[in-house]
Amino acid sequence: MFVTTAGRTNEQMIEKAIEIADKLAVLYIPRRKKSIQTLQIETNSECIVAGKERLELFSLGEEQPFFFHPNSAMFRIKRLANGEHDPFAEAAQLTKGMTFLDCTLGLASDSIVASYLVGDEGMVTGTEAQKFLAFLVKEGLKTWDSEIFDMNRAMASIKVIHSHALDYLKSLPDKSVDCVYFDPMFDESIIESDGIRALGHIALYDDLNEETIEEALRVSKKRVLLKDHFKSKRFEKFSFHVLKRKTAKFHFGYLEK
Repeated sequence: MFVTTAGRTNEQMIEKAIEIADKLAVLYIPRRKKSIQTLQIETNSECIVAGKERLELFSLGEEQPFFFHPNSAMFRIKRLANGEHDPFAEAAQLTKGMTFLDCTLGLASDSIVASYLVGDEGMVTGTEAQKFLAFLVKEGLKTWDSEIFDMNRAMASIKVIHSHALDYLKSLPDKSVDCVYFDPMFDESIIESDGIRALGHIALYDDLNEETIEEALRVSKKRVLLKDHFKSKRFEKFSFHVLKRKTAKFHFGYLEK
């Protein structure tokens, strides 16, 4: 991994890129009018590009970068503010002051909604095993301006932990989180947006196993929640009660404490 700047750079962007490289303990490489692909071939590395508006992560050999975007959370929070229905909100049963652990953070879309639901009195934590993805999402949650005050506050209050979910669960006391959540990469792809497609080249794939579910049940106070493709065998494998939705490509399932 190395860090560089966007093509049209300035001193501020250079300072930002150097600061990011120091934080991540990786190289900073000056752009010097070279293309990202050229720099990657020369170094045989992935790279983070510090631009004026955002950070982008380029996987080696991929033309499309990953960058943080709140994705569906924006219109979902607008709907919730208007008193409309959200399937995740119904399944998670979160209220003000509750705690929520997202074991598969990704772009944090569901965590943003969770943070909005639990408010300032609550706490949302997300784990991400891929170091650089965790960094980009953490920075994005702090800096993205949705132009919605409550959503900006919800994003900024999410705590991002660079860790494998199982390792982090093992570090927590019994009954320390109200709801523990899993949204594993789907076995059958329903990935459509470029941002999510780019995520697929970066994310680490840790399938759910008995030990992880057992730890989640130990840590949770109220329920363990799973979002997965409607054809997924995980619901049955781990005895989740499934909230089926006729026209949806994914369902929610839960284990009640």
